[in-house]
Amino acid sequence: MTQCDRKLQISTRAKLSRFNSLRGREVQGAGYWDVVVLTAVDESQRAAYELQVRGKLHRGELPLGIHYKVFSDPPGHKVGNGGSTLYALQQLDDLYGKALSRMRVILIHAGGFSQRLPNASALGKIFTAVPLGDPLYQMLELKLAMYVDFPSHMRPGVLVTCADDIELYSIPEDEHVRFDRPGFTALAHPSSLSIGTTHGVFVLDSCEKSTHLEMENSACLRFLHKPSIKKMQDCGAVCKRQSGCSDEFVYTDSTYYVDFETTKTLRNLLRDLEPLQCEIDAYGDFLQALGPKATIEYTSNTANVTKEEKGLVEVRQKIFHLLHGTPLNVILLNNSKFYHIGTTSEYLFHLTEDVALRRELGLLSSAFSMHVSESSDCCVMYSVLDPSCSVGAGSVVEYSWLGAGASVGKGSILSSCWVSPGLSVPDLVFMHSLCVNHRDRTGFVTVAFGITDNLKHSVEGPAFLDKLKLFGFNLAECLCSWGLESEVLRFSGDSSSCSLWNACLFPVCSDQQSSFSSSLEMLRAVLSGSTITLPKDAELLSMHECLRSKNLEEMLEFRTGLYNDITQRRLKS
Repeated sequence: MTQCDRKLQISTRAKLSRFNSLRGREVQGAGYWDVVVLTAVDESQRAAYELQVRGKLHRGELPLGIHYKVFSDPPGHKVGNGGSTLYALQQLDDLYGKALSRMRVILIHAGGFSQRLPNASALGKIFTAVPLGDPLYQMLELKLAMYVDFPSHMRPGVLVTCADDIELYSIPEDEHVRFDRPGFTALAHPSSLSIGTTHGVFVLDSCEKSTHLEMENSACLRFLHKPSIKKMQDCGAVCKRQSGCSDEFVYTDSTYYVDFETTKTLRNLLRDLEPLQCEIDAYGDFLQALGPKATIEYTSNTANVTKEEKGLVEVRQKIFHLLHGTPLNVILLNNSKFYHIGTTSEYLFHLTEDVALRRELGLLSSAFSMHVSESSDCCVMYSVLDPSCSVGAGSVVEYSWLGAGASVGKGSILSSCWVSPGLSVPDLVFMHSLCVNHRDRTGFVTVAFGITDNLKHSVEGPAFLDKLKLFGFNLAECLCSWGLESEVLRFSGDSSSCSLWNACLFPVCSDQQSSFSSSLEMLRAVLSGSTITLPKDAELLSMHECLRSKNLEEMLEFRTGLYNDITQRRLKS
């Protein structure tokens, strides 16, 4: 371990220790956040988040005595995390008025349906379990832990961050990350040029930085959003180390702070833009307007936009004119790491294979679980496994019960499942059980996909089913294995867009165990090339429909049952 790695580990463990000392304690007036805000995509997600936050407070998993708020986006058009930021600031002003000028707020963007990590779809990415802590951490606790030192060195304003990334850093013992300057202040991390092409990149007033210092403050000339390597070079964003090596790097973005006066400017911006009818980005669309060398050209560049919407360029131009001239300060965290946990592949890698992150955070192979295996190459969280069970290398099991003799293959994810004795889950599959309200009754659906399946990829109609891949097979082949005709396959939502996300493939069952068994049988039929016959009265739902009709209370009740079972077993042992 290098000296830098050791400093990073010590600093991270110190933050975790401090946050652990605050869990379940009153912290009002103790140099902590005044308000913690989560954003949600709609009212259903808002209700789900509020219910989970209340449970956490009841169990003493979060600091007490501060305000936890969940704000949903307005109904209608998607507004993106930039729109969510603006609406959240407006709702904060509506709630607190003049008192907001004295408050330190953390705003965590947690909206969206997590199509690339669907075990977080029903309950939210910010409530994704992390194999750490007792009580077990979720991403919410981890975010608050990593920023535990910020509030006491921050002037009133808002810290903006996302739900699916982790930033680790170390700084000298006698220094602090300070958010005390006007305008925007962003954290910056040294990254390779290839990583810069998928992130935001800062152009500093001087890129000949001596990176032997752990932390430096710099003014920023302009901000580039997902630039090409040539763009970084042409704009002077590429830095060179002065240690004699030829490595080139750039500083990439993560979290940023907005002082209180500037939040008023953003609220005025919302009044200019309402009703907002396109998605705007809290990074690309806000930060590109800042700095003395910012230009308006980016407003018409829609290359990084998933769906070009009418009015987007005009909205961007309004943002530019209102924010241009606002200072952009950058805190260079030269000994830092940025981890993204937003896809199934990233999730599996970071929780089972990533030795560096495990060392830095102290991640466990078995966390808050009854699990006898000492294997360090898998991850079991908040689950009860019979001693005769086995979990393959690179797999994650969370919030599940596994009966005697059950097994999980390599590189798979099992989430919220009740696995009957003797069942065997193959390699490289994702299985997740949801409770739904369907036809005036409670039912259970277990969705099953391949780890590398693209749930967002869509085709124009049922005639192109061979272009959709499920478990490595085209969807038409899978339907044959299940005795279904392609013509009868139903797609929920927008029928002109056919994807694995809205393909109605998974049977509704009366209980959680039979739901899992049914979907596992379907999966095994496809992999073995055999054929099964689904019951004639089987009703099939999509992941999209499961989320629309989810029974949140029942899903959380299942977790409560696990919590009580694990707690009682631990007391007995």
